[in-house]
Amino acid sequence: MKSVAQKSSRWKCVVAYEGTTFNGWQSQEGGNTVQDLIEKRLQAIFGERLRIEGSGRTDSGVHAHAQVFHFDAPWRHGAERLRKAIQTGLPRSILLKSLRAARPGFHARFDAKGKIYRYHVHLGEADPFEVRTCWSLGRDLDWPAVQATAKLLRGKHDFWAFSGENDRTYETTVRHLRRLEVRKRGQRVTFAFEADGFLYKMARSLAGALVNVGLGKLRPADVAALLKTRRRIAEVVTAPPQGLFMVKVIY
Repeated sequence: MKSVAQKSSRWKCVVAYEGTTFNGWQSQEGGNTVQDLIEKRLQAIFGERLRIEGSGRTDSGVHAHAQVFHFDAPWRHGAERLRKAIQTGLPRSILLKSLRAARPGFHARFDAKGKIYRYHVHLGEADPFEVRTCWSLGRDLDWPAVQATAKLLRGKHDFWAFSGENDRTYETTVRHLRRLEVRKRGQRVTFAFEADGFLYKMARSLAGALVNVGLGKLRPADVAALLKTRRRIAEVVTAPPQGLFMVKVIY
């Protein structure tokens, strides 16, 4: 009888989730994470515990349009049938959007070339159907100051001051913020971030800094200084998790 390892294929998956009720993506004690719930389904299908590897973690309350993960398992009944088997039993707030065979060496995290996040702000009081997917601010912002700050942040910088875990060891804290767009439609504001990688809580910290610039608590010059001094200050707040969406992983 051949071993499971000999029969295994590598599967690349894309999953969307509404993160309000989950303790984030990454497995932890208690089991109420997206990773834990998917792994529970895999165990039910294959009869053994299989680990999945995500492109990165998202925090409690953060959402995803297209988180990517991979796993190894033997399956001979077609990719769509496996996708449906995994989807069965998952809560409606998790949708396995796609599953396909990947090359043996594919790695959801290490092969990623970049990510796109969006952060949503409501300038008024968000209605009950939006409140779980945006930061309900209740105030307008100084848009010229916000746009000036966005321009300063674009490009390759050391974003240490915008990391939420400054005691963590990184090989480098330099990231290339390829795109930072500020879009306003009525009272709905979206910050779109694209970078070759993000530090822990970097997207939420950038959103928090942009909002505080718009509220007059920070100046664009202050933000420029933070990129040079690498010192986080209290005015760089971590924006609430419910406004953040992982939109795409770039390979």
